Amino acid sequence: MTGNMLIAQSGGPSMVINQSLVGAVLAAKASNKIVEIYGALHGIQGIFDEDFIDLRAEPEEVLLKVAQTPSSALGSVRRKPTSDDCRALFAVLAKRNIRYFFYIGGNDSAETANIIAQEAEAQGYDLRCFHIPKTIDNDLLCNDHTPGYGSAARFVACAVRGDDLDNRALGGVKIDVIMGRNAGFLTAAAALARQDPDDGPHLVYVPERPFTLERFVSDVGECLAKYKRCVVAVSEGIRGEDGRAIAESFSNEVDAHGNVQLTSGALGENLAAVIREKLKVKRVRADTFGFIQRCFVGVASEVDAREARLVGSAAVQAAVGGKYRSGTITMTRLPGASYQIDYSVAPLSAVAKHTRELPDCYINSEGNNVTGLFLDYARPIVGPLPVTARFNQLRGRR
Repeated sequence: MTGNMLIAQSGGPSMVINQSLVGAVLAAKASNKIVEIYGALHGIQGIFDEDFIDLRAEPEEVLLKVAQTPSSALGSVRRKPTSDDCRALFAVLAKRNIRYFFYIGGNDSAETANIIAQEAEAQGYDLRCFHIPKTIDNDLLCNDHTPGYGSAARFVACAVRGDDLDNRALGGVKIDVIMGRNAGFLTAAAALARQDPDDGPHLVYVPERPFTLERFVSDVGECLAKYKRCVVAVSEGIRGEDGRAIAESFSNEVDAHGNVQLTSGALGENLAAVIREKLKVKRVRADTFGFIQRCFVGVASEVDAREARLVGSAAVQAAVGGKYRSGTITMTRLPGASYQIDYSVAPLSAVAKHTRELPDCYINSEGNNVTGLFLDYARPIVGPLPVTARFNQLRGRR
């Protein structure tokens, strides 16, 4: 089918989401099935507003620079379309003979793409509708990992290593709150910061294990006894034994998909207050990494950037190939000693809305750290980290 193409970005930005955008645009330029290439500003909201830019007109040197730039170059949105929205959307697409639609984002964006694909079929609008995966949370089903995760994980590992050096110099307890509503992949990446056995983070807490203040205080106390200091990496989505996110009690803001906003400083400050009170530690500090871990400049993983470009290209190739009317690109790690990824197409319904969690084998039995299996999983995605050094005479001293 010959026609025009529309692409948009949705959800939280990442360091490599523009790699996927540019990968799709370059593949579309090389295809004889796609004529005009439009970019919608601020996701599906830009379609309703008919706020488009001509991406075919952008020179390749500009596209390549944008690809290396963090955040969503087209702007983003969090909006879930209704059936009435889709009717209005198809009227806009028909006006420009848009027959190829690509939406870059996470599971909520996959849900949006699935709704559009289903409504297009129900209303008889001939459209190829594809989701291009992106999420720093790494929680998309059917994927070994997702573009955006490797770079955010690299930022987390570097930031926690810096925090550990700071804590080593001044002592006390440092708590870092890291993004991750339902999945602990990003928080687990803090463990990559360790070079030596006594390096932090000494404790890692993820949403997949129940969190209790009593156990937290005990764990920190044991670390203080062993190391005379303690660095903690904790997910914003840690849950109590009732399954409810602890941070929900500090927030009442809800997005268009019904998610309670968890990214604030309240969780870290409350945990710090507990340690001060229960363990009588004078120096206790907490930082919430928040949105800074999504678009930090200069720390993107090279592997992540390359893979993000490839998934964008793969989506266009699948759409123009004629075999699929809709779908999402998935990433599968091939078995073997060397790291290799296979790209394929899965139904939109397979990844829409629902999420996966950090596997049990990546979490230690005590629920306060990760295993070596996780480190083996994450290292190829994140890439080599900066090396730090200490005086030999200080090793082994606390």
